[in-house]
Amino acid sequence: MNTWLSAILLAIVISPLVGRSPLTLAADPKPATAETLRELEGEFMKEALSHGSQGFMSYYAEDAVELPNGAHAIQGKANIAKTMGFLDNKDNQLTWKPIYADISGSGDLGYTYGTFEFRYRDKDGKVAVSHGKYTSIWKKQKDGSWKVVLDMGNENPEPVGA
Repeated sequence: MNTWLSAILLAIVISPLVGRSPLTLAADPKPATAETLRELEGEFMKEALSHGSQGFMSYYAEDAVELPNGAHAIQGKANIAKTMGFLDNKDNQLTWKPIYADISGSGDLGYTYGTFEFRYRDKDGKVAVSHGKYTSIWKKQKDGSWKVVLDMGNENPEPVGA
């Protein structure tokens, strides 16, 4: 009888856990919020500024998609990386600022959008600046990290009052 009671108690304790992965068993110590994504954007930009294309690409998921301005979609981190060499030129500086961020109710998908500024030297060696807007879609990965899965941006005129 004692063994039977122990088996029932064990079943009651274990039944909610059946079919759940180890990742869902561990409590997330700090659930993701829109602020999480804004902070990630700041870290993302710092890495790009200090480590060029490698820093930039470290925030992309392996299956990411880039939707560049005036060009076809680029699929996959390896293919996107081939287009980011301009970030390794110290004359080029890409900065951006998130204006808004939001995250899904499930806490595993979110987006940011904002503005960017790209400073570079033109063909005459003069500093030139382009401005634009961007949107990044972020997805929580199996390891708990957040990566960009879709990124897009396009140029627009210089902001009024800049």
